Amino acid sequence: MGKFSKKKAGELPPVSTASLPDIVFMLLFFFMVATVMRDTSLMIENRLPSADQVEKLEKDRSMFIYAGKPSAQYKNFGTEARLQINDKYASIENVQSAVQEARAGLRPELQDRLVVALKVDKNTNAGLISDVKQKLREINALKIMYITNVRKTE
Repeated sequence: MGKFSKKKAGELPPVSTASLPDIVFMLLFFFMVATVMRDTSLMIENRLPSADQVEKLEKDRSMFIYAGKPSAQYKNFGTEARLQINDKYASIENVQSAVQEARAGLRPELQDRLVVALKVDKNTNAGLISDVKQKLREINALKIMYITNVRKTE
């Protein structure tokens, strides 16, 4: 004769883990879609000036040049204002090659419409910015915009 065991009273059935992979993948896809990757890490101080007439421009055809004093963790580079293009410091001579490289990376119909965006700390010397603009003129990169904060009008 076979032996049969009686169920113990109050015993809970095991938890089904069949849907666990589905939940994990849903969370993974959610965080992949919702997460924004950082474009560049700032190596300079960047307190932007304020303006009252500002306009938003699409990022698909713009390149950014940052200018300002090195931030606290980069004080070994000095205390004078520096240029930053992408994730590294650049000199005035490197501006033209960086702009031409950014132009080459655009679609052909957008290459002539490249906008150079200057994110300049409000305490930066105007002579540095004038030198950058002169280098941009030499390669016919005439579309320049200055990034500012919106001034609150009261």
